[in-house]
Amino acid sequence: MIEQVLNRRNLQQAYRQVLSNKGSAGVDGMSVRELYAYIKENMRLIETEIRTGKYLPQPILGVEIPKSNGKTRLLGVPTVVDRWLQQAVGQAIAIRFEMEFEDYSYGFRPNHNAQQAVLKAQEYINAGYQYIVDIDLKNFFDEVDHCILLQLLYRKIKCPLTLRLIRKWLRAPILTKGKLTKRRKGVPQGSPLSPLLSNIMLNELDKEMEKQGLKYVRYADDFSIYTKKKSEARKAGNSIYLFLKNKLKLPINREKSGIRRPVNFTILGFDFVPTFVKGERGKYQMVVCEKGWKTLKQKLKIITRKTTPCTFDERIKRIKEVQRGWLGYFRIASIFVKLKDLDGWLRNRLRYCIWHHWKKPERKRKNLIRLGVDQDHAYAFSRTRKGGWAVAQSPILGTTITLERLRKRGYESMLEVYQKIAPHLNEPLYTRPVRTVV
Repeated sequence: MIEQVLNRRNLQQAYRQVLSNKGSAGVDGMSVRELYAYIKENMRLIETEIRTGKYLPQPILGVEIPKSNGKTRLLGVPTVVDRWLQQAVGQAIAIRFEMEFEDYSYGFRPNHNAQQAVLKAQEYINAGYQYIVDIDLKNFFDEVDHCILLQLLYRKIKCPLTLRLIRKWLRAPILTKGKLTKRRKGVPQGSPLSPLLSNIMLNELDKEMEKQGLKYVRYADDFSIYTKKKSEARKAGNSIYLFLKNKLKLPINREKSGIRRPVNFTILGFDFVPTFVKGERGKYQMVVCEKGWKTLKQKLKIITRKTTPCTFDERIKRIKEVQRGWLGYFRIASIFVKLKDLDGWLRNRLRYCIWHHWKKPERKRKNLIRLGVDQDHAYAFSRTRKGGWAVAQSPILGTTITLERLRKRGYESMLEVYQKIAPHLNEPLYTRPVRTVV
């Protein structure tokens, strides 16, 4: 196994992956750009230390990142050298475990994604499995038992050097606010190995649910079970709770766990609402949850803030980046109507930025004349006592800074992008006609 890890091609692939992931420096301050020179100089020493079992990973840099609920999440950042070696180990051992993973595990796997998980959940719900056991694991990455995880690894990996290396990474201390803390459990988020190790751990949960004949969907540590009756949901929930507690030693968050119905169930940022279409009674379609819309609007607000120091072209470029990312993820949801309203709001934000950029009344007058406004009206509009946001929504800018003019500057509405990437879903919400074949 260690030969596969230290294979030149495997190490090169790992280096390219670490380079593409970028990421910040660890405790040693070494950046990703400095990694190549370090490897070239110390490659033989690193190989010798690994083969003799003397390699010691450096401490992990603990970084607290804010969560949407006001709390913080501790992110562990290994050094770039450790990230490179972890990536190499992950590539070598992933092949051995991938074939064992169950079909309904969608997180951190090749050819699997969150959209597939959500579509599978919708399939279960529309098939009548509308009592959902929603279980939230409490701080999963911080609660993983090292002994259980290493035992699971030993089933497939018999190489002592590889196992010893993984164990050293798991036990590496974490440096938080200048204080070094020992770790006896948990897998640091931010490590290239963490996704694979979490799947190896939770694959035992998948096997147990398959054994019980349950219909389920799992994406990393987010999983849900689908049943037709409430009594079945209670029974399944209790049995899985005991399995997690006794076998895997993983606690659940009782406040966030429970039995849900489709209308009050959220999975990976998606909600479910009735279709209200003739002939489709009891069916549900996907929409974006309120948190998803709020996050998007907040990002766009920051970009289109009048005081943000950037040019109009830079604003458009940053808006397009947000559009591609958000719509790429939520493309399977029915969001036609809300996108239309959001586009109108975003265009007014851009008009407000332009109006603010003009600043002085005389410049406003000249620019309005250039946009086709007669001199009298241009003079009056340039000296209006309305606030900037009111002007942006008024005919003063609505009839001059038109959609066509914005398009010439590179603007593309989110609705247009959505219609390109999801043409079969671009009909208004709740109003899709019954399709007939002629």
